[in-house]
Amino acid sequence: MDWEHLLSLRRKGDTNKRLRNEQNETRLGFDVDYDRIIFSAAFRSLQDKTQVIPLSKTDFVHTRLTHSLEVSVVGRSLGRLAGKRILERHPYLKQIHGYKFNDFGAIVAAASLAHDIGNPPFGHSGEKSIGEYFKSGKGKKFKSELSDKEYQDIIDFEGNANGFKLLTQDRAGVPGGLRLSYATLGAFMKYPKESLPKKPSRHIADKKFGFFQTEKEAFFEVAKDLGLLQTSEGSSISFARHPLTYLVEAADDICYTIIDFEDGINLGLISEDYALEYLINLVKDTINTKKYNSLKYREDRLSYLRALAINTLIQDAVSIFMENEDKILNGTFDVSLLDKSKYEAQVKDIISLSVQKVYRAKEVVEKEIAGYKIIADILEVYTDALVQKKNQSASNYHNLILETLPEFYQRTEISLYEILLNTCCYVASLSDSSAVHIHNKISGKQL
Repeated sequence: MDWEHLLSLRRKGDTNKRLRNEQNETRLGFDVDYDRIIFSAAFRSLQDKTQVIPLSKTDFVHTRLTHSLEVSVVGRSLGRLAGKRILERHPYLKQIHGYKFNDFGAIVAAASLAHDIGNPPFGHSGEKSIGEYFKSGKGKKFKSELSDKEYQDIIDFEGNANGFKLLTQDRAGVPGGLRLSYATLGAFMKYPKESLPKKPSRHIADKKFGFFQTEKEAFFEVAKDLGLLQTSEGSSISFARHPLTYLVEAADDICYTIIDFEDGINLGLISEDYALEYLINLVKDTINTKKYNSLKYREDRLSYLRALAINTLIQDAVSIFMENEDKILNGTFDVSLLDKSKYEAQVKDIISLSVQKVYRAKEVVEKEIAGYKIIADILEVYTDALVQKKNQSASNYHNLILETLPEFYQRTEISLYEILLNTCCYVASLSDSSAVHIHNKISGKQL
């Protein structure tokens, strides 16, 4: 892979190549990507989606929206630092094509901003609950009517694939969705493969999948334009990652490692004493002990340690990226950047404590259990109504139910697979509170 193609400014529907030298410096194409994401309805819904604590009543716990904004900030720093070094190593990118280090920051920031845009309500348990409904719940009855890949798309419902769908799917009068640059879409594509075969290798790019069957053509077009290496043969589609995806992933890893840990301390689930014990090894080379001891309030002490820890991991991640640039460009770098970090042990210790004290806290588990029931019930009601309408056997009740769906999701002239997938995507679009509200309505618990 080569950087000239990987930094493509092309958008869906373009007939001519967009050249970096011809870009308006006051409104660069990659900056437009960021703007389009942040003004989208799908992004706004993240303000009421779980990051760690579902339906939290506190003000300082992160939602998917605040998490995504923070990841984009860290991603921008990672991209700029790496971009500066890439341009030094490949000066033709600047001298001939006009690329600047801020371009790399803008691409990574935009992709980072969108990295969770396809995630369902109730955190990662929301993804699992959608899949479980079709794998072992009432939705299992549809298996015989779907192809193997179509069924796998649904039983392993994937927020990353749904995110790609949201960013690229055609709507009436809106071809190409948000029409982001292919460089940003490439950096967003964390798992550049389809749902089958499942985990064909131990390469991190094969861990999950990145597009549904409905977006196969769009995915292939982006990958080919960027010059991503195709890693599969035959009927299955998979590619090597866009190099900047590693920086997007690192931004996410850094934020959830450090900031979810901070949330746990602020919630009282983790003792503040642990903050110094676990974070000191990340910041021992940069901490100003006098300044730290002068901070009277816990929030200020935590903020100081958090900022130092994030900066430490940013610098380390960029160094790993540049040391392994050749492997990344030829598709053979098979782990995340933080897996190669000299702070790997410290990061794993922090994540392990967060899992024990935060992710598996009683409040979290209880709300995740409720989320499973809520999502399964919503899927049952809407899939039944849509399938009955498609079969021309809908009752008055089914018709009333369908009136509560947004018009885009009411379509039944499409295939069964598309109907089921659209219903999954509709449920995934709901915020935590909206899911609870809709469940109360269809269950007759609230008028």
